[in-house]
Amino acid sequence: MADILFELVSPERILFSGAVRAVMMPGSEGDMTVMSGHEPAIVALQPGIIVVTDVQGHGHRAFVRGGIAEVTGGSVTILAERALPPEELSRESLEEEIVRMETIREATRDDAARRNADAAIARLQQVKATLSF
Repeated sequence: MADILFELVSPERILFSGAVRAVMMPGSEGDMTVMSGHEPAIVALQPGIIVVTDVQGHGHRAFVRGGIAEVTGGSVTILAERALPPEELSRESLEEEIVRMETIREATRDDAARRNADAAIARLQQVKATLSF
């Protein structure tokens, strides 16, 4: 199986940079998995969990608040609004993210922005339930 270069970058730090087999990410149109040879794309990300399969076949996870991913046939670069490795993810950090999205939703009168905020809140609550917080 061919490898691809993966980078996960947040404003604070680079969380991961290296060769991987696959990247699963929470795209705005639904979850997607990228492997070597994938068609080029720019993907908006929703809050959720990124799962990376390294070259040894081990899975690694990270939480992203949102952002964009650039996909080429040989690489995936994620520029995340915020990204946390699993050891830094807690009930409190997820609740902060939910409150942040609720505040954004209540502050806008734009129906599309409110729907996007509602979808982000639902995803965050799903992540919280999945991780048994």
